[in-house]
Amino acid sequence: MAAKVDLAKLDVGVLTADQQEKLRQFKIKTRINNEKYLRSHPEVEVLIGDFLRDVLLKRPVDIRDFAADHFNKPDLHVVIGSKMEGNME
Repeated sequence: MAAKVDLAKLDVGVLTADQQEKLRQFKIKTRINNEKYLRSHPEVEVLIGDFLRDVLLKRPVDIRDFAADHFNKPDLHVVIGSKMEGNME
């Protein structure tokens, strides 16, 4: 497993001004691309909302097993599809 990196301890000051600007531009571009993707795929919000709803209602002890079971349901696409249709009405 990869070593954990404490992002709070990273010293951005060691970057040159040019590197800092490139990093800033990269972050902006990434956020824009992520937003575009999420807007073009509204099912992501429904998937996450459905999962969080189940987590908060059932409060599973082992969240990893619960998530694996939740996202491997054979009828998940049907459930999400029906919820999306309900949101459009």
